[in-house]
Amino acid sequence: MDGFSYTDIFATKGIEYLVVITFLLLMIPFWMILGKESAITTRLRKVFSNLSFNVLKIPQGLFYGKNHTWMFMEKSGIAKVGLDDLLLHLTGEVKCLFSKNNGEMINKGDLFIELIQDGKLLKIISPVSGKIMGVNTILSQNPAILNNDPYGNGWIYKIKPTNWSAEVQECLFAEQATQWSARELDRVKDFLAVSLGNNSTESSIVILQDGGELCDHTLAPLSDSIWQDFEKEFLSL
Repeated sequence: MDGFSYTDIFATKGIEYLVVITFLLLMIPFWMILGKESAITTRLRKVFSNLSFNVLKIPQGLFYGKNHTWMFMEKSGIAKVGLDDLLLHLTGEVKCLFSKNNGEMINKGDLFIELIQDGKLLKIISPVSGKIMGVNTILSQNPAILNNDPYGNGWIYKIKPTNWSAEVQECLFAEQATQWSARELDRVKDFLAVSLGNNSTESSIVILQDGGELCDHTLAPLSDSIWQDFEKEFLSL
C-alpha cells in the first residue's frame, strides 16, 4: 500500500522483549519466597525479639486477676475469661487442657486450665466463680489463636458469675492494671535472675537484649522446675 510501511518489531526488538519477559518470569518465584516467611526466619525472629512493656497489649475496660487472667462482663450477664498477654509472651505457644465442661460449676481458685509445652506444665486457677456457659474448644485445634488474639478469639471460658461484685473487687482495672503489668514484667526479670543464677546453661539462653529487655517467649527453653517455680510465684491469687 502506498505511504504505508511495515516494521517487524520482533525483528528489531525481539531480543529485548524476550529478556524482559524472562526476567519477569524468574522474579515470580523470588516474590513468592519473599512473601512466604520460612520457619527458620520465624524462629529466629522469636528468639531475638525483645519482650518489653511496649509490646504488651493491655486493653482498658477489662478486669485483670493477679494470676494473669482477665474477665469481661458482656451485656448478657455472661463473663468471658482468658489469659493476659504478658503470660503468653513469656510462655510462647502452648497447648490447652480444659478442666471444665459446659454446664459445670467452677469456684474461684479451682483449676481453670492447664498450659502444656514440651512436657512442661502450668496450672491456671479461676479468678471467678460461676457456671460454665461456653468452652473455647477451637483452641485445642488451633492453639496459636491464644497467643495472637488473647483478648478476642482467644478467650477460654464463658462463665455466668455467682459472686461477681465481690470477686472483681480483688481485680485490677484500667490504669491500675497497666501499672501492675509493668511491675510484673520487672518482677519476672528479678525472678529469672535468681532462678537462673546458679545454672549457667539455662541462664545463657535467657538473654537480656539492649536496654535490659528479655527475649520474647522467655520461659519456652527453660526447664520444668523453673516453670513450676514461676507458677508458684506468679499464678496464685
